[in-house]
Amino acid sequence: MNNNSHIKGSMVAIATPMLLNGEIDYKSLERLIEFHILNKTDVIVSVGTTGESATLDFKEHESVIKKTLEIVNGRLPVIAGTGANSTSEAIELTKKAKELGADACLLVTPYYNKPTQNGLYEHYKKIADSVPIPQILYNVPGRTSVDMLPDTVYRLSSHPNIIGIKEATGAEDRSRELLEKCSENISIFTGDDKTSMRDMLLGFMGNISVTANVAPNQMHRMCKSAINGDKNEAERINNTVDTLHDSLFLESNPIPTKWALNNMSLIEKGIRLPLTWLDPKYHKVLEDAIINSKAKEENLSV
Repeated sequence: MNNNSHIKGSMVAIATPMLLNGEIDYKSLERLIEFHILNKTDVIVSVGTTGESATLDFKEHESVIKKTLEIVNGRLPVIAGTGANSTSEAIELTKKAKELGADACLLVTPYYNKPTQNGLYEHYKKIADSVPIPQILYNVPGRTSVDMLPDTVYRLSSHPNIIGIKEATGAEDRSRELLEKCSENISIFTGDDKTSMRDMLLGFMGNISVTANVAPNQMHRMCKSAINGDKNEAERINNTVDTLHDSLFLESNPIPTKWALNNMSLIEKGIRLPLTWLDPKYHKVLEDAIINSKAKEENLSV
């Protein structure tokens, strides 16, 4: 397996804070990062789906990654989201992330244009051939309308620059097949909070998480327990965040996450169109989930 053992555990797909006018709020970004370091998040994933990568232009991508690396200052690994549905654009984003000093890159499957399995293989192989930085494949068919199958992942897993895959289908049979075929070559990570404990108990090496934005310490401890095979402790902790796993998807991610972070006084009320602020009908549901999670955590600590 590739020697990237520091990339594991609770890996937050961090939200990109914005002001009301949609401009990036770097002051709040610093506050968020310090919040994660204090609460023992293991890895920060910058400008992923939760970071609204689809609406950040190239310069903003570069700026957010650069600022994140500056604030983190080597205290934990930083993975940069550099995927695109244009292979050449993904290569340019990945090159820039390497220049800036990212520890690895996360590359979502090309969305909208629906490549074949061979097209996916050639896309990722070309990026991996072009940029010598650790790269993590990212399969999320619910977002992209393309599903990268385990046989394609296996073909890519022998490439020295490909170190892992974020698998976000949530399907147990898929998790088991990936572990069976690919885990000797690369790390397998989950991108589905609801099934993350199960997958880490099966052998996944971490969770690239939405829930970790709101409950970072609980997710850190749950991931650590599950990876270490401590099922009872992992279940105890996961019970404190299980409702959050659901509530943070009441509307499209990161709408509920940004509302929750604002509710926690960590960020301003900024989000970019076509996403809009959380519908008021969901406010109490999500607030109750946050309160419930904190209450369960306090009871767990007694």
